[in-house]
Amino acid sequence: MNKLSTIKFFTTAAHPCSYLEDQQATTLFVDPDAAITKSIYSQLSEFGFRRSGSHFYRPHCDACQACLPTRVPVKHFNFKKKQSRIWKKNQDLSTSIVRPAYHQEHYDLYEKYITQRHSDGDMYPPSIEQYKAFLVHGWENEGLFIEFRLKQALIAVAVIDILDNGLSAVYTFFEPEQSKRSLGSYAILWQIEYCRKLQLSSVYLGYWVKQCAKMAYKSEYRPIEVYAQEQWVTLS
Repeated sequence: MNKLSTIKFFTTAAHPCSYLEDQQATTLFVDPDAAITKSIYSQLSEFGFRRSGSHFYRPHCDACQACLPTRVPVKHFNFKKKQSRIWKKNQDLSTSIVRPAYHQEHYDLYEKYITQRHSDGDMYPPSIEQYKAFLVHGWENEGLFIEFRLKQALIAVAVIDILDNGLSAVYTFFEPEQSKRSLGSYAILWQIEYCRKLQLSSVYLGYWVKQCAKMAYKSEYRPIEVYAQEQWVTLS
C-alpha cells in the first residue's frame, strides 16, 4: 500500500515570496529521490501539494498562511453567465489530447506567452531547458497536454495531471493576441467538464492568494474549496 508515512519531506531556506512583495517564503517539498506513484501524488494533493516538473511542494511559512490550495468540486459547479459566454465563444475551437513530449509548436507558444504576459515573473526569460523541466518531464505516464486550435493554428495548451481523486491543472499558456476569447478561463471550464466526463471529483487549481491580483480569477469558480488549517472548506 502506498503511504505518505514512507516519504521524507524537507524545507527550503527562506526565499523571496513569488506572490507577495517584501515577504519571505519557505517551501515544504517531497524527497526528490522518493518513488512517487499516482496514489501518493493523489494523497499529496489532498494535503495541498502541487507538482512542478518532478518536484512536489507546498508553501510552509511560519508567519503567513496566505497561500491557500484550491479545488473545484465539479459535481456542484454551475456555469455563471460570464462563463457561459466564454464557453460559447470558444466552441469553434478543436481540441486534441496528447501525451507530454517536446514539440516546437508548443514551446513557441509558451515562449510568446511568457514574454508578453509574464515578463515580471520567475519564468522569464523562458528557455527550452526550463520549459522541459517545468512541463514536459516529471509525470509523463499520467500527464496530458490539451491542445486548443482555431482552424489549424495552435492558440492554447493546458497541461493537466490525472489523479485518483481529480485533475490537477498544472499550467495553461495561450496566444496573447486572442485575449478576447478568455482562453485561460475557457481552459479551466474545459477541464471541469472533462473531470465530470471521467467521473472524478475535483479540479485542483493550485494556490490562491487573496492579496494577489493575478490569482483573483480562481475565486470566480464557485463553489470552490480551499485547504486551510489542514482541512478542505468551502470558500465563503
